[in-house]
Amino acid sequence: MTIEIIVPSLGESVTEATIAKWHKKQGDSVKIDDLILELETEKVTLEVNAPSSGVISKILKNEGDSVAVGDSVGQITEGEIVSEKVGGAPENIVVVQPVKISKAQDMQAIAPSVQRLVTENKLNIQDIEGSGREGRVTKGDVLEFMNSSVVPTSQATKDESTKEVRDAMVERVKMTRLRKTIAQRLKDSQNTAAILTTFNEIDMSKVISIRAQYREGFEKKYGVKLGFMSFFVKATVDALKMIPSVNAEIEDDYVIYKKYYDIGVAVGSEQGLVVPIIRGSDTLSFAEIEKKIVDLSKKAQEGKLSMQDLTGGTFTISNGGVYGSLFSTPIINPPQSAILGLHKTTERPVVINGKIEIRPMMYVALSYDHRLIDGKEAVTFLVKVKELIENPEMLLLNL
Repeated sequence: MTIEIIVPSLGESVTEATIAKWHKKQGDSVKIDDLILELETEKVTLEVNAPSSGVISKILKNEGDSVAVGDSVGQITEGEIVSEKVGGAPENIVVVQPVKISKAQDMQAIAPSVQRLVTENKLNIQDIEGSGREGRVTKGDVLEFMNSSVVPTSQATKDESTKEVRDAMVERVKMTRLRKTIAQRLKDSQNTAAILTTFNEIDMSKVISIRAQYREGFEKKYGVKLGFMSFFVKATVDALKMIPSVNAEIEDDYVIYKKYYDIGVAVGSEQGLVVPIIRGSDTLSFAEIEKKIVDLSKKAQEGKLSMQDLTGGTFTISNGGVYGSLFSTPIINPPQSAILGLHKTTERPVVINGKIEIRPMMYVALSYDHRLIDGKEAVTFLVKVKELIENPEMLLLNL
């Protein structure tokens, strides 16, 4: 019996995806629930498992193809997987024998551009080792052979060969659906919002001191390291409560003031920058925030973030400092109205009580939608974050 491999539901409002990777080939045996392919949507990467045991009898859609919910991307012929003992250990046996294209065959099996190079340079196709699919000789194989052999060529052929070499050194990679969506959303943000950025700098001395003093005990008790981000999440929530417009958004002719605090923390992944949400950040302890960040970052790296993890944030914190960024202007993540950018902590000379001292300083930036947030509110918000980070005892005492 033949079973269709169907594109599952992709989440709320998402109807299309791109086949990111096939983990099985046509002819491979699979067991029920084996991972067979990955789908990439505009927000997450989803795994598709085998609906039954059998053999992948047909692949209908290839990597890079766009598919919709309900589409069939392949077929499984149901049946038992035969196991044989190889060297004393059971092993599933799948025999795949691709047809090898003989180089002695008619050159019709070779691409026209390759035929032209071979003919113009009076080469013997049998002397060239093929690296292409099913043993075919590729343009790169011919050029490599020509460069490694003494082959008389005309100037025109030499010029063509140089161009071909350059072309072979260019890699064209189709943009992923996630990257295209990120690009579109960021451009929409610039086109829609009246974005301004205000800056400040924060003395990180006290936070660094607290981390050094309590790091071991914190990790021993809670099983997670005490990082900087929990301090910034806590400080951000307090500042949002003081300046509600920074936690709001514009919807048609209305301003939506949100009285909950779901903070997005931008993290890097192989698919690009994603912003998983720490929900109810105002109700979480330092340890709970750190655990959430670790869990979400791990899911991002493994491509296992769900739609629920990525939607509904009220404000975003982006930490370019982990990549070494000293100064930047972050872009708002719509429909939010502001984003806080953190940067690398570096030792700099600063004036403290009339004296020059070396302190660990961090530049911070708040990009905001001036349609909703006034300059005074933006500056006040950032100054509040600065005050709380420079005096973390205020966070600990809830002042």
